[in-house]
Amino acid sequence: MSDLHFYVTLGVFAAVILAIAFDVVDMTLAALLGVSILVVFGILTENDIVAAMRTAGGPLLLLFGGMVVARTLSTTGLFDRVGNIYLRATEGSGKRFLLLLFVLVAPLCALLPNATTVVLLAPIIIGVAKALDIDFVPAMILTAIISNSAGLLTLVGDPATFLVGSAIGMSFGEYLRKVSLGGLAALLVPLALVPWLMPDLWRMRRPLPPPKPSKPIEHPWFAAFALAVLVGMVVLFVVGEELPNRIVPPAVAVIGASLAMLVAFSARIEPVDSIVRDVDWKTLLFLAGIFCLVEAFAKTGMLQTFAVKLYAWFGADLMMVAMTLIAGIGLLSSLLANVPVVAGSIVMVKGYLVAASVVPEMALAPGFSDWPAATLPVFIAMMFGATLGGNATLIGASANVVAAGACAANGRRVTFGKFLRYGLPIMVCQLVVAAVYVYLLSELIVK
Repeated sequence: MSDLHFYVTLGVFAAVILAIAFDVVDMTLAALLGVSILVVFGILTENDIVAAMRTAGGPLLLLFGGMVVARTLSTTGLFDRVGNIYLRATEGSGKRFLLLLFVLVAPLCALLPNATTVVLLAPIIIGVAKALDIDFVPAMILTAIISNSAGLLTLVGDPATFLVGSAIGMSFGEYLRKVSLGGLAALLVPLALVPWLMPDLWRMRRPLPPPKPSKPIEHPWFAAFALAVLVGMVVLFVVGEELPNRIVPPAVAVIGASLAMLVAFSARIEPVDSIVRDVDWKTLLFLAGIFCLVEAFAKTGMLQTFAVKLYAWFGADLMMVAMTLIAGIGLLSSLLANVPVVAGSIVMVKGYLVAASVVPEMALAPGFSDWPAATLPVFIAMMFGATLGGNATLIGASANVVAAGACAANGRRVTFGKFLRYGLPIMVCQLVVAAVYVYLLSELIVK
């Protein structure tokens, strides 16, 4: 890549981030304009876009499948019933409203991709906030942050975590044994900070509106089948990779979406066209555009340069590399969507490990899984940096973008600054907790 292409790529990156941060243009438009400029300059070619979509395919399919299943469930009346239970359980207390948000969001995010959980729960949370006559924007921002944090509880909870885990052949069970405890520690951070970050909402008291009778479920069998599809997705997320045919999470999402649309079609409640039309294509386009931008960034050779720099700075000191990755990937994930950032970083880290003679050169090939135990903290540091770094800004994670889209659909825009106000202090504290966990894990592995 020529010097001109290098500086154009960095300039486009900076322009896209600034345009989104200062709300100059819509963030999806900003990403697509950035991609268009890189194509015009010949920096992004057809092969580059195909490569970017190959990387993006898994996370985008996870998100698409979740959106379709959520859209199907929304017509069953189940959300209304859960919303009524949530509302009564708050007893009009802002404190209870926020604490119950953790109880509602975190368990689902352990077994479903975080953006999928936000899609499913947004109607419930916004509905309860409206019933209590409170601003639902802070609640939706917190929902996104909880979902990202709880996504670290299991291998399938966050697409960024799944990318790292699949790159090194980590199983669902191994993740539970070695990473989940750190995810729980990260989840406790926003729980501890929320009284300080949202003091007015924490102290709020509202009289509950008169109870409304729950709408009867007009098609109980349809609701049962739609719920069964969701349960089936969760089961396949957990055990799919252990089956002889090895059904990976993106494939599970496709299966779930297909079955959900089949149920809707068979019930004749609404046409499949309506379900597909209501998918948040804008969010999917934004993420696809960001993946293309990261692909251009990778073409600059900066990732390879960083791999060499890591070795020059730290040699084979894997602990120092892990700490650097938590901070560095955390910062990058706050400026760009965390999934494409971690996709590019995997290449960089594997290059470093080869340069440091920790693994043979064949480790750069797809499918290599013979990673020494000493490298595990490095990859786990990537998981924490990418997933928790995404909590800082509006564009840091797909769940954030989905939460903002839900707010916009209900007449309230989430600005970059508004999200940053809550997300940045939580991210900083979480990365500190993650660094402590990775250090302790490394010490345990050495012993």
